[in-house]
Amino acid sequence: MAKQTRRQPAGDTLRQPLRLIGGQWRGRKLQFPLCDGLRPTGDRIRETLFNWLGPYVPDAVGADLFAGSGALGLEALSRGARSMTFCERDPAAAKALAGNLALLGASGGRLQHMDALQWLNSSLIETPLELVFLDPPFAADLWQPSIDALAARPWLADGAAIYIESGPGSVFQVPDTWELHREKRAGSVCYRLYFYRAD
Repeated sequence: MAKQTRRQPAGDTLRQPLRLIGGQWRGRKLQFPLCDGLRPTGDRIRETLFNWLGPYVPDAVGADLFAGSGALGLEALSRGARSMTFCERDPAAAKALAGNLALLGASGGRLQHMDALQWLNSSLIETPLELVFLDPPFAADLWQPSIDALAARPWLADGAAIYIESGPGSVFQVPDTWELHREKRAGSVCYRLYFYRAD
């Protein structure tokens, strides 16, 4: 008799794990789909970043632009951020992120199923942002348009923290009002933390 094999449900092999590393959901494991350009920030980089951010996260109003798996925004909510808007245009990634927010009972998480630049150029931002994660797909080269959109309107609160993750060869210019706090490189990833100081 031929050996029967159990067929995997469609999509099972296209999912990846995500583990939250700090805060109230520390150790929780979530799943997200494998989508083009979706590259979650690794555990070590997240740990370093949130060590840098320290006391700036609790009660912060923030946005995870180009959210993907939502790793950065979920980590912020886990560590006490008041609210976090997740911008994600990919249908599969947005659906998974909505499910993970519901699974965690993350009442402060708000999903915008739309392009981050579209959101930044809209009138949907009601409260100045105190914490912004900018980690677009590297191949899309969206750093400068995103920085320009953030700087063009009064979206940032005075003292807001802005995190930018990029490739080592990525070129962009930040406004003079953004002060570089820390920067580091890990393999093919460069990451920087800025603070916005109003004129």
